[in-house]
Amino acid sequence: MDAVVDYQLTSGHSDWPRLRDSAQWADSSGFGAIWVVDHLAGSSMGGKQAYEAFTWLGAMAAVTDRIELGSLVTNVWNRSIGTSIVAAATVAEISQRRFWFGVGAGTSPSSSFAWEQHAVNTPIEPSMERRHDRGEELLDLSSRMWGETSGEFPTFMTPKQIPRRIVGVNSIRLSKIAGLKADGINVPWAHPRRDEFLAACREQSPATDFEWTTYVPYDPGLRDEEHPTRQEMSSRGITRVILLENGVPHVK
Repeated sequence: MDAVVDYQLTSGHSDWPRLRDSAQWADSSGFGAIWVVDHLAGSSMGGKQAYEAFTWLGAMAAVTDRIELGSLVTNVWNRSIGTSIVAAATVAEISQRRFWFGVGAGTSPSSSFAWEQHAVNTPIEPSMERRHDRGEELLDLSSRMWGETSGEFPTFMTPKQIPRRIVGVNSIRLSKIAGLKADGINVPWAHPRRDEFLAACREQSPATDFEWTTYVPYDPGLRDEEHPTRQEMSSRGITRVILLENGVPHVK
């Protein structure tokens, strides 16, 4: 089966009316899902502002009809992990559609993204191991809150459609965690270790409905399954292709 093609937005270059129109364009243009980034400041993505991810997703749920919604990736340090889980469940319940809960381990102190965390006094964990541990903690807690043991959390919301948890990976260990505990993996297509990450995830024998996702800069040509890059993606077992619009988004 050919991969589903999705659309991803950043908010740094446009106001809400433009972003709303772009979401509706994606909804009517056959994309499988629309994803948003989770940054605090626009300049991190080359823009002048940033919308809070789950507030924005809730607004898009209200102005679209069919398209699924997702976060890529939710920074596990921007909120408590419990808050992020409840936020994902809320969007899923408001939209009554599949929510793709992309999660990431957060930035390192030396990353170009670290400054926005410093600016708002958000702690940055220097240990990659600890950053990965926190991502694993989110997966474990969401499994308990939404799974067979959800009775431990009797007054926390379990949406009718349980969000699918996609781990954005940057290491072998995180790839293995995705294969063991998540519903999918996301790798940057241009990452030099992309195939290593995919192989490490496959070693964990994930479920047959596991999602193998990648993201690339927006190129309308990549909507064609005969495109050479799409053919290469297919050979790697990719099931979802996310086209990242890192500028002014499209509209009808």
